[in-house]
Amino acid sequence: MTHYICTTCGIQYAATEKPPEHCLICEDERQYIGWEGQRWTTLEAVRERHHNIIRTLEPNLTGLRTEPKFGIGQQALLVQAPGGNILWDCITLLDDVTIAAIQALGGISAIAISHPHYYSTIVEWGHAFDVPVYIHTDDRQWVMRPDSSIVFWEGETKSLGQGLTLIRCGGHFLGGTVLHWAAGTEGRGTLLSGDILQVIPDRRYVSFMYSYPNLIPLPAATVRQIVAAIDPYPFDRIYGAFSGLVVKADAKAGVAYSAERYINALEGVFPETG
Repeated sequence: MTHYICTTCGIQYAATEKPPEHCLICEDERQYIGWEGQRWTTLEAVRERHHNIIRTLEPNLTGLRTEPKFGIGQQALLVQAPGGNILWDCITLLDDVTIAAIQALGGISAIAISHPHYYSTIVEWGHAFDVPVYIHTDDRQWVMRPDSSIVFWEGETKSLGQGLTLIRCGGHFLGGTVLHWAAGTEGRGTLLSGDILQVIPDRRYVSFMYSYPNLIPLPAATVRQIVAAIDPYPFDRIYGAFSGLVVKADAKAGVAYSAERYINALEGVFPETG
């Protein structure tokens, strides 16, 4: 029996004798089936062809990404906190080098995931560090490898202690979650957003989508809901889902402007284009 991994989204499935016929994540309209059709691999094969880049992004925040790019290509973030480190989102590749590097940084006390596209090999990570993996219960149906290490949380917020708070925003997925880190950015607050709020190439602003690859927008009411969910929390910086996509300053104002611009575009209030 093998835990097969979809090569397009990087998500690991429950053990089967043969590769599954379908990747339910990729067949959903928020994702897509790879151009070469549905293909599968294993964690062992990923280890042979890829390696992780681990680097400090700011004090007490470390980024982890895989090279060459695998799956969606997201970055995981390790928040180093006095009472225990939190891994935000996840990448598929987990190997001995990565485990040793994380242990040298203080290990992991818990893992929290923004939404199903980044479930990757969460069970492997949970087992390797013997920690819980927090997923909002609204996204329970998208867990392709059920396991006792997965903890489904309910409600609109969940404290992880030490000024670290999970906030359910919805939007991209019903249980779409961001992580607020009160001590980040020299105490001004940092938001780790996955792509619930997607930092765009401009890097001053964000966007909101039901599907990013298929360019399906969210309705105005949902965008307002996302902004309202994070409004009580101060933050000056946002780290998005991918390496280098960071709103470095005035991030809260940037979110407000981004939402206004997005809603105006939906409603046809937009600068003339000629």
